[in-house]
Amino acid sequence: MGLGGCIILIAVGAILTFATDWEVKGANLDVIGVILMAVGFIGVATFTSIAKRRRVVVPPSTPVVDERPDRRPYE
Repeated sequence: MGLGGCIILIAVGAILTFATDWEVKGANLDVIGVILMAVGFIGVATFTSIAKRRRVVVPPSTPVVDERPDRRPYE
């Protein structure tokens, strides 16, 4: 699940928890919404920690050579 899926879980959970007043037999939508938000936040934390490890800066393998001619005053 990517970052977008985690954000969708958080949004759906928030909608179920805070924006609806539906009554469903056998299910508490507030608890389901809180669970979805928790899973989304855990997913975001996991995704960012994995993405942070992938960002390793590798120095260039070839040296940079400055090919400008010398600008010496008249000798």
